[in-house]
Amino acid sequence: MEKNNTTKVITGECRMSYEHVWEPVSIDGNSPKKYSACILIRKDDTATLKKIKLAQEAAVQDGIKSKWRGKKPANLKLPLRDGDTERPEDEAFAGCYFLNANANRAPGIVDLARNPILDREEVYSGCYCRFSINLYPFSASGNNGVAVGLNNVQKVRDGERLAGGSRAEDDFNDGYAGDSDLDDIL
Repeated sequence: MEKNNTTKVITGECRMSYEHVWEPVSIDGNSPKKYSACILIRKDDTATLKKIKLAQEAAVQDGIKSKWRGKKPANLKLPLRDGDTERPEDEAFAGCYFLNANANRAPGIVDLARNPILDREEVYSGCYCRFSINLYPFSASGNNGVAVGLNNVQKVRDGERLAGGSRAEDDFNDGYAGDSDLDDIL
């Protein structure tokens, strides 16, 4: 029988931004490379937000016991942030809360049928996914808070790419029948 993990959350449909689920990156060039994703949660997704807030509180309680010497620190950093106030210039964050999740190991990435996705073009900044995350307390270099671990990703549907760019299949889907000189070459 599996123990009930109060800090683990399976989200509803969320949008992925700043996707680094295929290759780890160092955010500042000095820190260790990690897999990561910024998870955008619509403000009207009350079910997911409730689960995250409960897991966040469970992580705080765990931190009081394990990291912060029996007391909740005054300047505790919490992962759930308001996109309307912290990123007002970015329309992708409008009407959303967001959190950043990361991991030392590559997350599992699956489709709706839970089959592994191997094509890196299928999962990108802007697509909609469900996420398996774990919230946990930290205390490092005088900073205390709750961080988010990225476990796994399930792609739900496509969305407009946030990183710019486009797919070759979309760029060349204009019905061009060809040029007779080009047809001779091919």
